Amino acid sequence: MTTATDPLSTQRAQSLAQGAVGEALLPIERALSGTGPWDAAQAALAAVLRNPLEGGDQAALYLGAPAAAFVLHLAAADTDRYQRALRTLDTAVTNVTHRRLDAAHARINSHQRPRPAEYDLLHGLTGLGVYLHRRDPGSQTLHRVLRYLVRLTEPLTSAGETLPGWWVRLGPTHNPDPVFALGGHGNLGMAHGITGPLAFLSRCLRHGIAVPGQAEAIERICSWLDQTRQDSATGPWWPKWITLPEQRDHAVTQAGPTRPSWCYGTPGIAFAQQLAGIALSDPARQSLAEGALLLCLADPAQLDQITEPGLCHGAAGLLRTVRRAAQDARCPDAFTAHLPTLLEQLNTQQPSGHAGLLDGTTGPALVLHAEHRDTDPVCDWDACLLLA
Repeated sequence: MTTATDPLSTQRAQSLAQGAVGEALLPIERALSGTGPWDAAQAALAAVLRNPLEGGDQAALYLGAPAAAFVLHLAAADTDRYQRALRTLDTAVTNVTHRRLDAAHARINSHQRPRPAEYDLLHGLTGLGVYLHRRDPGSQTLHRVLRYLVRLTEPLTSAGETLPGWWVRLGPTHNPDPVFALGGHGNLGMAHGITGPLAFLSRCLRHGIAVPGQAEAIERICSWLDQTRQDSATGPWWPKWITLPEQRDHAVTQAGPTRPSWCYGTPGIAFAQQLAGIALSDPARQSLAEGALLLCLADPAQLDQITEPGLCHGAAGLLRTVRRAAQDARCPDAFTAHLPTLLEQLNTQQPSGHAGLLDGTTGPALVLHAEHRDTDPVCDWDACLLLA
């Protein structure tokens, strides 16, 4: 597997979030559901595979060979289509996963704090685990990812300070920022924070894919989320991240809940905890998570913060998260009652000017395609959001 050399070209062509890889999901879903031609899906896949794919240590679920493999696997849909290409891509994904696991364990052994991209969903080992889980749930590589994530949740002492193992040494933007200069931050988001690993560990455990310490790792993350939870008149909410002084003082300075998005808001964080409650057979955890999401949906002040249609920050991601949460909810009708309002909100948002999956027009189109058919996606494309 060769490595692309033009970063801008790589981002545009090989990005699941912004480029041709993610855009291919829409014609694939349409073809698999019988609402579009296979020729369009084939053309989209050909555009993805036309050039060498990133297979170096930057490769992840949302970039390069793993991203292409994820999309191609969904398009294969349990048939023998594309198996030759998938075998080649599988080798690349396995190789990069083992290299990145080796580097992550070496980092822990040296008592250094991680970067978000070591473990997160978009760029890290959680995302690589998502592909392995979809492609080969019995693989030893997947089990090695799970063992790493268990180790990630163990407290880590560095420079005399003991913090959660996922505590990162940088700020959320990776740029110098005096707010985070004292000691990095703890990130709660689904995309870049610890609720991504929580959702993944929980989904695997629920499906009987487990390694020693996995349940305890889920409980450690949930305990930290309990410490960071804020209770208000409109219901529980969680900050996007906390700083070292906030961690030390057990005090959050964020004034209130931000927009109810999949990536950083209460919906994504609550969804991950719903999965955890189900995986651990913990009805109290499940009820807390579902109650937090329902109270969020009942709060106009939070819903009014959704001002775009995208998957990551906008109405499409919120709608898809609620639709998936309803499937496992103890009272599903309480969730489905909100769907017409959320669908109307999505339909009234102004679309962006590009076709990307996370922030462009492809994500909303995929969500609306499922809503108009009143069914889940045929290809489970929302597995890349840890929603399936």
